[in-house]
Amino acid sequence: MRRRSLALLPLLLPALAVVEIAVFIAVVHAIGGLWAILLGVAASLTGLALLRREGMKGWRRFQAAAVEGRPPGREVSHSLVGLSGSLLLAIPGFVSSVAGLLLLLPPGRQLARHQMERYAERRVGGAAASDLFGARHVRVHPGDPIVVIDEEPASSSPRPRTPAAAIEGEVIEGEVMR
Repeated sequence: MRRRSLALLPLLLPALAVVEIAVFIAVVHAIGGLWAILLGVAASLTGLALLRREGMKGWRRFQAAAVEGRPPGREVSHSLVGLSGSLLLAIPGFVSSVAGLLLLLPPGRQLARHQMERYAERRVGGAAASDLFGARHVRVHPGDPIVVIDEEPASSSPRPRTPAAAIEGEVIEGEVMR
């Protein structure tokens, strides 16, 4: 899939340019040429200012996580989404500016951060993802199947068993290892 998306890139960039031009013309007709240009310049300057701020804030969060001994993945993913939103806002064009604003506002930022973390988990695996993002908290409710796999030598296969600690109404929190 990765190669397909890279193969489509030469087609998507000119299409994005055509869409940006069409939207710019529509905005010019709606609010006037001078206002459209001023709005585009203001969005780009705001994006450049935010790009610097998001970069510095992300670097400080990364350093604080490293000093405290916490996994830095959440800070890094939060900063990458902010940097991406700022970069899209800095690029001239109304479509890219709207996409950048969506990434900078809290609901869009959280959604993009969660998607980025899921993507990283799929790419690097559960154990490495827990090193990056910290332990995953899992809530097990009564009636949910609980499987504990004992680690045994490679000659025998792991056997699932139900733990005795799963009592009606109790919530068990733990780390998910894949």
